[in-house]
Amino acid sequence: MEYRKLGNTELELSAITYGAFAIGGTMWGGNEKKDSIASIHASIDNGVTTLDTAPFYGFGLSEEMIGEALKTQDRTKVQLLTKFGLVWDGSNQGKGEFFFNAEDNGKQIPVYKYASKTNIIKEVEESLKRLQTDYIDLLQIHWPDSTTPIQETMEVLETLIQQGKIRAAGVSNYNPEQIKEAQKTIHLASNQVPFSMLNQAIQTDLVPLTIAENIGIIAYSPMERGLLTGKYFTDSKLKDNDHRNGYFGQFDLQKVKTLVEELSSLANTKNATVAQLVLRWTTLQKGITIVLAGARNAEQAISNAKAMDFNLSTSELDFIDQAISKTK
Repeated sequence: MEYRKLGNTELELSAITYGAFAIGGTMWGGNEKKDSIASIHASIDNGVTTLDTAPFYGFGLSEEMIGEALKTQDRTKVQLLTKFGLVWDGSNQGKGEFFFNAEDNGKQIPVYKYASKTNIIKEVEESLKRLQTDYIDLLQIHWPDSTTPIQETMEVLETLIQQGKIRAAGVSNYNPEQIKEAQKTIHLASNQVPFSMLNQAIQTDLVPLTIAENIGIIAYSPMERGLLTGKYFTDSKLKDNDHRNGYFGQFDLQKVKTLVEELSSLANTKNATVAQLVLRWTTLQKGITIVLAGARNAEQAISNAKAMDFNLSTSELDFIDQAISKTK
């Protein structure tokens, strides 16, 4: 495994980071608790020291499982990344910005973006309890909240750093203008944004800014939620309540299938899977600090970690880029 410094912080994070969205179950068709905890342990055993979660993932369940899994681990050797700012339990009392209705066990649950001072303090205490820890390594706003001034949100994060409850502060899904506004109050450690072979939009303006400002980029959805593994072109089926039934519709699936086929030839020469090749490529892209990879069982977790067991030459990267260009 390779470990990388996050922005201007002292945090050293694993290049492949455990993404804990899917183990929460909500929007992913559920998951087995024992498999989820096994996937966390397998990740750590294979060098993945960084875990990224959020209160919204499973409405607290993802954080709770991570807290349980880490009871047998050395906390000082694991970096916990979590978020705040998505509220679903009505505690915002009608404030904030409506985001969407999430489905959970057949129920539609309204989710709001809400990043006020009072809410952040409340969420952090809840996350600390669920994670069974007394500090969070990186706390990130999950989505921008248009109803709360960015300055108010960032001032709270600065206070939490001073109190020792968090080691560093980051944002998620922020555009360049929002980052510039946040930087007036606090020096951000990172921005967590979507990035994949099929979505490289951040390279235009966000990456140049983060490099100039020494802000790390945490790439999420590098596998496009499993699409780039190729298994959904064979016999894998999604459950009816899996959000990917709609998510995959944004892509030209025939072109993606062709891309996966071309990548498989190179992956074979590396004794790697297409998924591992995709993850390794992502870690080597300009401006990318760490890459999130979800795992719902130990086997997937081990496979993700082993994506760092090989390298890609300039000619191999050129081959991949040419294959990607055909999807556009």
